[in-house]
Amino acid sequence: SAFPIGTEWENIDKIKEFNWNFENLEKALEEGGKLYGKTVYVFGSTEPQLLNVDGESKIVLIPVVVAVDCPFPPSDKIGINSVQRENEEIVPMRAMKMAWVPYVPLEDRLSRIDSLKTKIFTLGCTQRRSALKHLKEERVKKFDYCMPYYMPLSPPEDEDDTVVNIMYPLEPPIVCDFDWEMDDMEDFIDEKVKDEVLPEDEKEKFKDFIKERVRERKRELKQVRNQAKC
Repeated sequence: SAFPIGTEWENIDKIKEFNWNFENLEKALEEGGKLYGKTVYVFGSTEPQLLNVDGESKIVLIPVVVAVDCPFPPSDKIGINSVQRENEEIVPMRAMKMAWVPYVPLEDRLSRIDSLKTKIFTLGCTQRRSALKHLKEERVKKFDYCMPYYMPLSPPEDEDDTVVNIMYPLEPPIVCDFDWEMDDMEDFIDEKVKDEVLPEDEKEKFKDFIKERVRERKRELKQVRNQAKC
C-alpha cells in the first residue's frame, strides 16, 4: 500500500510482474517482532536491475520498502532531483499530493479508520494516474524524480505545533491542514462542504477523523517531550 516514490508512472505496473515477498517486514511488525507496538513510517521505492529472467536479460524493477522507527514523522518534505536537473528542489509533501497516511490492513478496509488505532503510516500519493494527461510534462516528470527528503531525526523545533496533516479517504481524498487552536472545527468542516469536496453525509465521519488525527499528534508531541527529558 506504500506508493513507490520516484518510479516512473508508466513503470509502476511492472512491479506486479513478480510476486514479491516482504515476510520479514510483516514479522517485524507483528507481535513479538522488533517493530511491534512502535510508531513506524514506511515508504516504498524501486531499483532497476538487469537480471536473467527465463533465459533472457531483462530490466526488473525491484521494490524496496523502508521502515523508519520514529515517534514523529521523519520528514514532511520531498526532494526532487535527477542528473538532468541542476539543483535539488525541496518541497512540502502536499505540493506533490503526498502525505503519511495510516496503514489499514486488508481485513479492516471496511472499518472506520479512526477506530483502528494504527501506529503504522505509509507514504501515500493521491495523484490520479488518469489525470496525468491533463498535467504539463514538467509536472509529471517531477513525480519521477521524487524521493523522501530526510530531516535530522530529532524532535520538531516547535513542540507546541498545533497543525495536523489531513488525508481523508474519499475519491478524490481530502488533503489539507487543520490547526486545532486557530481553526474552528465546525466552520472548517462546513467550508469543505461548501467547496463541494466533502459530502454532507460525511460531516460526522470527517469530524471524528480530524479528532483522531489531533489526538495522534498530541500523543506524538508528548512522547517527544518525554524522550527529551531522558
